[in-house]
Amino acid sequence: MRLVPLCLSLLCLLPAHIPASATPACADAALRLNELMAGPARDWDASGTFSSRDDEWVEVVNTGATPLALAGFILSDGDALPRYALSGTLAAGGHLLVTGGQSYEWERASGFPAFGLSLGNSGDTAMLWQVVGAETLLVDSYTYRSHEAAADRAVGRFPDATGAWVIFDALNPYAGSTLPAGNGCAPTPALVNVCDSTPVRRMPWGTMKTIYR
Repeated sequence: MRLVPLCLSLLCLLPAHIPASATPACADAALRLNELMAGPARDWDASGTFSSRDDEWVEVVNTGATPLALAGFILSDGDALPRYALSGTLAAGGHLLVTGGQSYEWERASGFPAFGLSLGNSGDTAMLWQVVGAETLLVDSYTYRSHEAAADRAVGRFPDATGAWVIFDALNPYAGSTLPAGNGCAPTPALVNVCDSTPVRRMPWGTMKTIYR
């Protein structure tokens, strides 16, 4: 889908709005969404204060075997407004964290409406785009539901970078039946998605007696 870009004093040209019709055209890039938190309830950006706007975060990972230049990659939520333009270089296997506070400051500096990452707590879509010439292509996206966006629950790929999306719910356990399920692990912003705890299968006492009788 060919788009009309808005010129900004950045390393790349960014569209003022990325229409939903652009989503079928996909870019083949090593950068992927890896973990996100839409409902923070504590100071995740280490600023010293809690902000429901600033402490939201999205993590991306370089799944390639070589360093990756990030100029031209854009984060948005489901409304497809640019929320943050990546820059610099990410090492092979490297993880990059973008917080709502960083997004807010970038929006202000770039002349966009400033809302931060604006990840909806009732469900939303995180989207990663790449500007390639006159095209803006979808690299990766993840649509989450409200139970994934509850307080201090992160949702991410497990195993790291390649696995299915699950809830990292050690700080706010999820006992519901709607998928994805929780894995009992803590969120890992800017780090490899790992789980140091062993999942525990809960069962009624009567079931246990039938197993061990």
